[in-house]
Amino acid sequence: MTSQTFPPIVSERLELRPFAPSDRAAYDAYHTRPEVYRFLYAPVPDADALAEQFAAAMSLRFEEDGDTMRLAVIRRDDAALLGEVLLKMANKAALQGEIGYIFNPDFTGAGYATEAVRMMLDFGFGRCGFHRIFARLDPLNAGSVGVVERLRLRREAHLLQNDRFNGAWGDEFIYALLKAEWEDRSSAQRRHRTTV
Repeated sequence: MTSQTFPPIVSERLELRPFAPSDRAAYDAYHTRPEVYRFLYAPVPDADALAEQFAAAMSLRFEEDGDTMRLAVIRRDDAALLGEVLLKMANKAALQGEIGYIFNPDFTGAGYATEAVRMMLDFGFGRCGFHRIFARLDPLNAGSVGVVERLRLRREAHLLQNDRFNGAWGDEFIYALLKAEWEDRSSAQRRHRTTV
């Protein structure tokens, strides 16, 4: 799959599409902010690491365990790059995917992350055929927790002190959703819209 053969995923407000070289400045604008990396358990990347990271973000290889597809979240009104959503092939044989998202803090509070993650769940369950999609979050990241809870993912685990960064232990929440649950909710929403 290449960026030329990947059709954008579009909603009324947003477009999810592969990253392009022209996105680099907007990508750097949020990937160099310490508050963005606070819950990623990684230091803010230096210039070389950022270049490698952006090159990897432009790759659409999504075939084997560990492959991660990152899509740019574009606001359709003004073509602003708001952030990114990702889908990782966690276990191909078991049809398990992991979802994640990183947004520029300048664009929080308008529901963009929730909308983009909803679109990526549709893509993961629909086009990719995943049976289960999960998210791993730091419990202190209230904004990120809010996204998955608004989308009604189920909290399956609270792992205590399972990660360590800069000498500090951190907990982790695991949220998940099954394809059948997502399809039931989508069907119910369509039925509701047609009766209103």
